[in-house]
Amino acid sequence: MKQIFQALKISEKVHWVGAVDWKLRDFHGYATNRGTSYNAYLVLGEKIALLDTVKAPFREEMFQRISSLIEPGEIDYIISNHSEMDHSGCLPEAVEIIRPEKILASKMGKDALENHFRGAFQVTAVNDGEKLNLGAVTLKFIETRMLHWPDSMFTFFEEEGILFSQDAFGMHLASSERFDDEFDEALLRQEAAKYYANILLPFSPLVKKLLESLNQMNLSPKMIAPDHGPIWRKNPNKILEHYSLWAETAVSRKAVVVFDTMWGSTAKMATAVAEGLKRGGLNPLLMPLGASHRSEVAAELLEAGALLVGSPTINGQMFPTVADLLTYLKGLKRPNLVGGAFGSHGWANKAVKQIEESLTEMKVEIAGEGVTAKYVPDEEALQKCFELGLKTAEKVLAGIK
Repeated sequence: MKQIFQALKISEKVHWVGAVDWKLRDFHGYATNRGTSYNAYLVLGEKIALLDTVKAPFREEMFQRISSLIEPGEIDYIISNHSEMDHSGCLPEAVEIIRPEKILASKMGKDALENHFRGAFQVTAVNDGEKLNLGAVTLKFIETRMLHWPDSMFTFFEEEGILFSQDAFGMHLASSERFDDEFDEALLRQEAAKYYANILLPFSPLVKKLLESLNQMNLSPKMIAPDHGPIWRKNPNKILEHYSLWAETAVSRKAVVVFDTMWGSTAKMATAVAEGLKRGGLNPLLMPLGASHRSEVAAELLEAGALLVGSPTINGQMFPTVADLLTYLKGLKRPNLVGGAFGSHGWANKAVKQIEESLTEMKVEIAGEGVTAKYVPDEEALQKCFELGLKTAEKVLAGIK
């Protein structure tokens, strides 16, 4: 193939040599409606380092970008900040073509890569705080275990102040643009929040510790280069501020009402719940699961104070979409929520109790008794839904005050 893809200069000694995945629409259960990028970086000193690689189908794109700048065989080191396959998928081919002096990863990264690729190549583990001198280029390795895998680490280019942050501070956003100042700020916040809610939320306590440790190290990046999405060059502090806010998992006046419905009865109940929330002083957002993906619900919950869930009963169970959502949300561990359950049923009144059990497992504070309606909600059932909304609002506002 002729040379099509070019490396992009992002600083005097750093070039982007990644790939853009315009077609991706699902990332292990997360709806990536805008695609994604797999960012890899060349750092040019007297010696040369490649930071991360790309997903296997995109190796040709990465190698063309590298070849537009240098011969791949000139690369001395491959550094794996994160061993997940969207960043290490073409690593075996890269090792074969480049034949680097060393492949470097964290201690857990060494273990992960050797398990992924069954010893196809040797990996050298680096310690937290260890440095690599490339000649006029100093790379410092910072272990960030469980942000969001055990192997995760950052690499900091000290002379230019560039923080290569692997998955942290990134987002799924395919684009021909590479830098934050080339995008609408509201779009960046929306996609970064969705990414945090679906990837990093369970590790919020560790995010807080990480931000504290960066301050203690007096690490003030002039640029943040993640493994997905735009590079933060205009105001890298902006994404740090967002993470600091999201890591607090604070309560707000926003209430998410999520439900599915068979013949419209549970939908009517959801509307009544929303009216109660509004009357009580909250801002309800209704999310019917026929039109809302689980990852979108997770994103909306990131800055919410309440979660109300509705489902009809089918075959003695909650609706499949509702069960799917609750399983997904349980893993994300969003704390500090108030909530409740509602739903319609025919001859088996099961779903509401099952939802309440799931919410309790998620440590959601139940605001009031779940509301059920046989077949079609009457005025009494709708009034109870309204009151559930009121009770939820009261508890949320008490937590805010």
